[in-house]
Amino acid sequence: MALPTMTAEQRSEALAKAAAVRKARSELVEQVRKGKVSMAEMLKRADTEDLVKKTKVAAVVKALPGIGPVTAAKLMDEAEIPVDRRIGGLSSRQKAALLEALKH
Repeated sequence: MALPTMTAEQRSEALAKAAAVRKARSELVEQVRKGKVSMAEMLKRADTEDLVKKTKVAAVVKALPGIGPVTAAKLMDEAEIPVDRRIGGLSSRQKAALLEALKH
């Protein structure tokens, strides 16, 4: 499928919109890193916020205080969550398993 042709103006608008979304998503992950937002809260917000829904689970888990890349990979493996899964794509079982794994 060919990409639609865009005018220079449309392209610049799309790039600006994408940059704004990336900035908002990085600010959200930074709030998680600082401990202002919990994983449970992120899962609840995913029901209503597109930004949260489209954020990768791995990025949020790695940003949790005290959890590095190795521990994050282990937690996601225990919860049977693929590395590239986004929060909006989690099943209720995966959400429960992730929250349970984070308690330990």
